Amino acid sequence: MQAMHEDPSVILFGLGVDDPRAVFGSTLGLKQRFGEDRVFDMPLSENGMTGVAVGAALTGMRPVMTHQRLDFTLYAMDQIVNQAAKRCYSSGGRQAVPLTIRAIVGRGWGQGSQHSQSLQAWFAHIPGLKVVMPATPYDAKGLLLAAIRDPNPVIVIESRKLYDEVGEVPEESYTVPIGQGIICQEGQDVTVVAFSNMVSEVKRALPALANAGVHVELIDPRTAKPLDRNLILDSVRKTGRLVVVDTGWTCCGISAEVAAIAAEQAFSSLKAPIRRVALPDIPTPTSAALEAVFYPGVKEIIQAVFDCMGVDGAESAAATMVSQTQSPMEPETFRGPF
Repeated sequence: MQAMHEDPSVILFGLGVDDPRAVFGSTLGLKQRFGEDRVFDMPLSENGMTGVAVGAALTGMRPVMTHQRLDFTLYAMDQIVNQAAKRCYSSGGRQAVPLTIRAIVGRGWGQGSQHSQSLQAWFAHIPGLKVVMPATPYDAKGLLLAAIRDPNPVIVIESRKLYDEVGEVPEESYTVPIGQGIICQEGQDVTVVAFSNMVSEVKRALPALANAGVHVELIDPRTAKPLDRNLILDSVRKTGRLVVVDTGWTCCGISAEVAAIAAEQAFSSLKAPIRRVALPDIPTPTSAALEAVFYPGVKEIIQAVFDCMGVDGAESAAATMVSQTQSPMEPETFRGPF
């Protein structure tokens, strides 16, 4: 709302922006406030609506396009990758595409393999695209406003779980710099780099790890592209150990990129092999029982940290620690609507 109030060139469209659910309530009341010329639904044609967004951006508008799921962007990859991402370079800097694409990912309620994919590594692989992944309500607002004001196309990947998070959000307009991470907790034993809602999962594990005498330095990069390399490297050089926790798959994912940066530029500081916590190399299951096994959580994070610290029997030690914890350690089951 603040972006639309401040800049009349900001428009909002996409599937569900004006329906009763209003994209988890995030677009509620905007059509009534700013009118149907600036806030409107679109036909079910992801490639077509993305082409409209690119064209609008090239003519001076700042479109914000929403997708109820990140998976739906797969139908629009030509427009995103071959048009929006390349326009500034191919025009010699004469044309900009200030396009913001909001897309939702994360653990669902039996969403299955075609509606649960965390594809941030795909977009981060493409020159010309920026990819932000807020983990807190404060960053969700600040990164979205920064994306809208950016002259380049930005993919804003929002976790479904983020809509249930509670945190302080200033009423005034502010931005969180794209490409600037944050140290959530300082520590000297092991660096844990976590993305999106996995930051919350690591925070759940911190008290148990502290009780075990392990002092974690938790880093939230906030963005997958550009990565705050210096922040990550400075921490790895201090602790000598690295665990990367991502919402996507392990193979060719963002966790692999973070690991590669540390191995290439801070190898002499590493005291132990790098550990990664991410999805197994299989499609997302639909069964709730299989989902519980598929998605990593606190137990896997503690085990990875113990592995990195050289604790004997890391898996059994992590399981024991989780079972002895009084507070709930695993995320609540999501109940929809998407």
